[in-house]
Order: sequence, then structure tokens, then C-alpha cells
Amino acid sequence: MLSKNQLGFAAVVSLFFFWALAHNLNPILIPQLKKALELSDFQSAWVDSSFYVAYFLMALPAGKLIEKVGYRGTIVSGLVLFALGAWLFIPAANFRSFPFFLGALFVLASGLTLLETAANPFVNAMGEPSTAGRRLNFAQAFNGLGATLAAFLGARFILSGKQQDALDPSEFESVNGWLQFEANQVKMPYFLMGFFVLVMAIVFKRIPLPEIQLDNTEPFSLKKLASLQKLKWAVLAQFVYVGAQVGVSSFFIRYAVNQTKLSDQESALRLSLGLFLFMLGRFAGSALMKKIKPEIVLQLFTWMATLCMTIASFLGGELGLLALTLTPFFMSVMFPTIFSFGIQHSQGLTRYASSLLIMSIVGGAIIPLFMGAVSDESSIQYAFLIPLVCFVMIGLITPKIKA
Repeated sequence: MLSKNQLGFAAVVSLFFFWALAHNLNPILIPQLKKALELSDFQSAWVDSSFYVAYFLMALPAGKLIEKVGYRGTIVSGLVLFALGAWLFIPAANFRSFPFFLGALFVLASGLTLLETAANPFVNAMGEPSTAGRRLNFAQAFNGLGATLAAFLGARFILSGKQQDALDPSEFESVNGWLQFEANQVKMPYFLMGFFVLVMAIVFKRIPLPEIQLDNTEPFSLKKLASLQKLKWAVLAQFVYVGAQVGVSSFFIRYAVNQTKLSDQESALRLSLGLFLFMLGRFAGSALMKKIKPEIVLQLFTWMATLCMTIASFLGGELGLLALTLTPFFMSVMFPTIFSFGIQHSQGLTRYASSLLIMSIVGGAIIPLFMGAVSDESSIQYAFLIPLVCFVMIGLITPKIKA
């Protein structure tokens, strides 16, 4: 029988799966809404922006909420918001309204912000500080499972594989009817996701969880946080990492369709393979960190991701797509390792440092916009020069943030 600590750890780890599911439906949602709402690459990048700007706006309030209602209350609140945002996809699809979709994404991501702000330090605190990075990498491996399933299920239940120039006239009475059909594809998957998340909220309300003390020994001080040099570098590294990760995933299908003869459904399955490698990378990284210092593993993976992105940006074609598919394996250890380093340098301001690191996820709102603009003006291939620069920055920053 599981102990209270083991049950609590397992329950919190399940959250990593659910928020990964929501995050990694975005790369499926982007080409689907681009088609259903007739968007440009730049416009479709606002899917990521509305999603990740919630992290910037809600992270500090999440830290305050933890102070008032604790980790459990914050997790339950996050799950309820998560479910509400998912269910707002139904009226958004009915009206075929892009602003409505963006609003639903913002609500959903606000819930995820509460979850991540609470769950990451919760896992970090459930054991010895010296093994925190390995423990967080292990928990984030289940994030990889959610990511893999998101791409696979999205390809099966959201992407139709139909294109306007190849429509069967007997299937739809008009182009508008087809566009509505494509918009409706998102309704059932998001409804079911909201249902299961609400069930999780009820579960978290009732299960026993270990008591994790709020270890902030000082009141909030922006001046004190700003004086923590390693924390500041960690925030910058997290900003560019999340921007690169979101950009790679969000424009993966566009790249695959543009550079090869794959359909959007086939490209989504290739993305699913990449995200499966992301999960394997989390387990591999966690195992390597038992024998090798985390900062060395982070450096190795970062420069390998840089090499993959160089091939994708300059060579393209099937070789470029292969490199792009391998990139998630090397991205896998970046978020949890950078997060763990940042938390370790928080000097008694853990939940506020956690909030800042979660706020830095706003990189996912900004960097894909530049990729969309480059893609519209030049090519989808050259848009991947932007995550290439991000990986180089992480490689240079890593020595400044190591534990």
C-alpha cells in the first residue's frame, strides 16, 4: 500500500500529464484553426501568445494564492479553471470566432499557471535538495507522456486531413460548411479533457497529501529577488527555452508539410514521435544525472539541440525533418533542470522565485510570433533560426546558473 508521501507524489505527478496534454494540443490546434478560420502563420501564432501570456499575468497571483490557501487549494483552483477553459472551446467553435478561441485558451492556461506554480516546487520539496533536479526530471517525464498522447490523439480526432483545394463537392454544400466542420473538430476532445480535469479537482479535494511547509522566511521583496543573479539568469534561460520549445512544436507540422510530401495528419504523427522522444529524453536525463552533474547533462543536450536546429534551418527536406524530430529529445531536460537551479538560488523566497520562473514561460507567447512573421516573409525553414539562437543562449547561460 502506498504511503501518504508516495500517494501524494503520484497524484501530483499525474498533473504533469494533464497539463502536457493541454500544452501539446496547441501544435495541433494551430494548423487546425489556421485552416478553419483562414489565418496566416503570424495570426495562427497568437494561439501560443494568448496561451502563454497567461503565465506572465497569473504567476505572481498564483504565488499569493499558495500563501493564502496552500498547495492543495491552489491545485484545485487551477484544475477548475483548466476545465472551464476547455469547455469554452464549444461556444468558440459554434461561433467560429478566433477571439473567443483566444479567450478560452487564456482561461485554460490561467488554470495551468496555478497548477505549475504549485506542483513544481511541491515536487522539489518532497525529498532531499540534492536530488531535487533528478526528482523533477522524473516527474516531468510524465509530462512527456501527455505530450506524446496529445499529438497522437490530436492527429486522430482533431485534424481531418481535408484541404480546401481537394474537397469532395458531394460532402459539403459550401466552403463555409466545410470551415464549420473543421472548427467543430475541436469540440469533443476539449469537452472530454475538461471533464477528466474536473474529476481530478474532486480527487485532489479529498485525497491525503503530505504537508509541505511554505519555506519563505521573508516577505515578498522584488528588490531582493532582483539581487539574486543566478535566479535572474535562470529566468532568462527559461524564457528563451520555452519560446524555443513552443516554436519548435507549434511550427513542426507546417515545416513537415512544407518540406516533405506528408499530409497534416501524417506530420502530426511524426510530431507524436518527436514528443515520445521528448519523454524518453526526460527518463534518460534523470538517469544520467545520477552519475553526471546536472549542469553537464544540460550543456550536452543543449548543444545537441543546437546542432539539430542548424540542420533543420539550413538543410531542410527529409534530413531537416529528421533533425527536427530528434530535437525534442535534447530539449527534454532543459525546463526542469533550469527550474531546479533557479529554485535552489531563491534564498528563502521559493514560491516567489517559482512564480518568476513560471512567468518566464511568457517566452512561449513572444518567440513564436517572430517565427510566424519570418515564415510569412521568408520561409518556414528560416523561421527555425530563431529557436537556434535560443539554444545557443541557453548553452552560454548554463555555467552562470549551475547549483
